[in-house]
Amino acid sequence: NQENEHLMEDYEKLASDLLEWIKRTIPWLEDRSPQKTIQEMQQKLEDFRDYRRVHKPPKVQEKCQLEINFNTLQTKLRLSNRPAFMPSEGKMVSDINTGWQHLEQAEKGYEEWLLTEIRRLERLDHLAEKFRQKASIHEAWTEGKESLLKQKDYEAATLSDVKALLRKHEAFESDLAAHQDRVEQIAAIAQELNELDYYDSPSVNARCQKICDQWDVLGSLTHSRREALEKTEKQLETIDELHLEYAKRAAPFNNWMESAMEDLQDMFIVHTIEEIEGLIAAHDQFKSTLPDADKEREAILGIQREAQRIADVNGIKLAGNNPYTSVTPNIINSKWERVQQLVPKRDHALLDEQSKQQSNERLRRQFAGQANIVGPWIQTKMEEIGRISIEMNGTLEDQLDHLKQYEQSIVDYKPNLDLLEQQHQLIQEALIFDNKHTNYTMEHLRVGWEQLLTTIARTINEVENQILTRDAKGISQEQMQEFRASFNHFDKEFKACLISLGYDVENDRQVPRAL
Repeated sequence: NQENEHLMEDYEKLASDLLEWIKRTIPWLEDRSPQKTIQEMQQKLEDFRDYRRVHKPPKVQEKCQLEINFNTLQTKLRLSNRPAFMPSEGKMVSDINTGWQHLEQAEKGYEEWLLTEIRRLERLDHLAEKFRQKASIHEAWTEGKESLLKQKDYEAATLSDVKALLRKHEAFESDLAAHQDRVEQIAAIAQELNELDYYDSPSVNARCQKICDQWDVLGSLTHSRREALEKTEKQLETIDELHLEYAKRAAPFNNWMESAMEDLQDMFIVHTIEEIEGLIAAHDQFKSTLPDADKEREAILGIQREAQRIADVNGIKLAGNNPYTSVTPNIINSKWERVQQLVPKRDHALLDEQSKQQSNERLRRQFAGQANIVGPWIQTKMEEIGRISIEMNGTLEDQLDHLKQYEQSIVDYKPNLDLLEQQHQLIQEALIFDNKHTNYTMEHLRVGWEQLLTTIARTINEVENQILTRDAKGISQEQMQEFRASFNHFDKEFKACLISLGYDVENDRQVPRAL
């Protein structure tokens, strides 16, 4: 009985321990909550394998031993005619088998779940690492892109610079489009991590959202920069066209002003009133073009102002001066002001010269008026003296008296020649070199006057010599007249001979005297 009692106690204790172990183990096997890391899942797999390898086999033996002990005890009790052993409630062999079945059911699929979960975590780790790599590459690529897209380097750029910036931006847009696929991959990986219930999904989602938000910002900035570059290019092209138009009109206008300044400062030498009046007329014609020139100047400056206005309105900082010309608005205004200053100076110079030429013209007319009287008078006197010496009217004494009267009239006419000398002196002082109002020059008149004086003196002397010869030789008046008639005839014949030989002796009153 003591042995049986001992077996009963062992059964109760062994059953309690086994049921307690089963009770503890089943929740552990039924716990299918996923772990965050593959290391934790591998540890669970290792624990399960330890359970199968180390912890369960003894319990299997205990269960088997318990059944053996129960059967042995029942047999002994039956042989001893003792009532059958009734374990405590819940500790029947059937209860143990039921619990063991529950254990087996809990154990069933647990390892498969562990392996599946490990594969899932491996997949998640791979995806997470792939996500981090692609995100890091993308973030490194986007580093500084926002600041580059926000910069306004085009505001102070030239047209060629802006065109270069546009080409550079087009290359960036191509690069951006190429990265679109990476962003989509990053978003797809994040979505898959979410679907696979990745433990760190919140940080993945936050990083993915940041990348997507930044991508949207880059897209918006890229679009804005392209619009700004294209707008600036169009504005700079307009400004460039205005600069070109300015240059095309400024160059000839600048040359016109330089020529005008040169002409306005050009020294002039005139000798007649007609010449100075021609210069004044040309100057008046030039002045009549000044209003149109001023309009052209305003139009040219207006082109430059329009280019500057477009730049100011759009915040464009023009680099340097007009690339097509070195003629700046300041140069145009400066030269125009110089032209404006030179015009009245030219007016004064021309008016002074006109006054001078008018004075010279008065001197010419004054001299010509006197010369046209004195010259014919001398000519007339020369002819009259010649006739007296040829005609032989009256006695030699009558001719001598007549000639002396002419001599006195010539002497009395001398003040007219003196007046002419005074007028000639004024003409010389005025540097007048020609006179269209008369054919007589002072030199000719002087020569004529001297010839007149010489001729009258010589003629008087000839008559006086004839009187002396007549008185000394006793030649009669009639014989003297015959001599003189023969001489005059010879004189005419000789003169005709000289003319036929090409000599002009018509006005040379000295020929007969020399002969």
